[in-house]
Amino acid sequence: MEAAQERQARVVVRDDLARSRLTVFFRLILAIPHLIVVAIWGIAVLVVAIVSWFKILFTGTPAAGDMTRRYLRYYVHVYGYLYLAANPYPPFGGGEAYPLDLEVPEAGRQSRWKTAFRIILAVPGLMVAAALGGGSLSFGRASAQVAGLGAIGVAAFLGWFACLASGRMPRGLRDLIAYGLGYSAQLWTYLLLVTDKYPSSDPRAVDYASPALEHPVRITAGEELRRSRLTVFFRLFLFLPHLVWLLLWGIVVLLAIVANWFVTLFAGRPAAELHRFTSSYLNYVTHAFAFVYLVANPFPGFTGKPGAYEVDLGLPEPAPQNRWKTLFRLPLAIPALLLSGTLGNVLAVVAVLGWFTGLFVARMPQGLRNLGIFALRYQAQVNAYLWLLTDRYPFASPALEQEREPAAAAPAAPPGAPPPVPEPA
Repeated sequence: MEAAQERQARVVVRDDLARSRLTVFFRLILAIPHLIVVAIWGIAVLVVAIVSWFKILFTGTPAAGDMTRRYLRYYVHVYGYLYLAANPYPPFGGGEAYPLDLEVPEAGRQSRWKTAFRIILAVPGLMVAAALGGGSLSFGRASAQVAGLGAIGVAAFLGWFACLASGRMPRGLRDLIAYGLGYSAQLWTYLLLVTDKYPSSDPRAVDYASPALEHPVRITAGEELRRSRLTVFFRLFLFLPHLVWLLLWGIVVLLAIVANWFVTLFAGRPAAELHRFTSSYLNYVTHAFAFVYLVANPFPGFTGKPGAYEVDLGLPEPAPQNRWKTLFRLPLAIPALLLSGTLGNVLAVVAVLGWFTGLFVARMPQGLRNLGIFALRYQAQVNAYLWLLTDRYPFASPALEQEREPAAAAPAAPPGAPPPVPEPA
């Protein structure tokens, strides 16, 4: 397992979130010299990749060496700077440390079969990168564009305004950009034949440098990855009863949210009964969409009862809320809604890829499942904020998913009992 991890590119974050308003305002102009170097250098990297492809087919060893590895590292520095995930002006060449850095594995022996079909095999990874908006690698005029304004593009757009206003990059947006660039770097490490290790979409694989901030809305999930081929094939059909119930229940919840808005505005805290009613609906929404997007396998119930499903929310109890935040809740939620919309595209890609893998291997890839959990959690936080369950703003960082609840400890053995027999490895 450790050897496999060493062959995977990984982003490491050492950024302090401070930003210069002046350089942020002119960030795109300042990045132009680096983007030109990336394009010119990319031509040489493409030639090396073509040569490496033939070499691996005949000898099993790539021609890609230090030049390609440094190029990929430089690519992360440049786009990290452009997307506001780091503040200092990056050095040219990718040879020096940077607050958003990339650990690139050494090129080693690779499978000839994986090499022969590398472009075809990379299609699922390209779909994920497109949804995340992982930037592009440019090879002169032949620009390999992965995505337009995906999740990290929206995060950078929102971060631009936040940096100008406060002189700091919001932690959640910075972490999301770091994750997206890390996945893009893994993909290009795979495409440029530095490694045949397939890119992992697991948000827990990034080194975010510090623990995630606490948030009152959390998500928990089991580790079960098996999927029933039969229910996977008919997943949309099985979701129809839930869709009808979501719409019917949602009409009543909408009325409850409007009533609770007035209560919170005048009393300074939501009504307990309305809060519990809306919380049950939000939990049910998470259960139903975890099912339809193949993040979970069992058929969910219709009540939204806490702890009743393998993907579940932890929601706060009614608490005092800021009246100003309550009064302007809808306009304040617009940035989070924009980002939530892009993560909806990510969930759609997770579902499409999970549907095919579920049918063929009866399993959901762990990276895809964890990416889906992150997207569901953020959308739940957006809804909780918008529906007055909390006045804490949604936290966009995937770092929260690094703190998955550990498995329950085994009960202590009674006094005098023999020691447990270790299980075979």
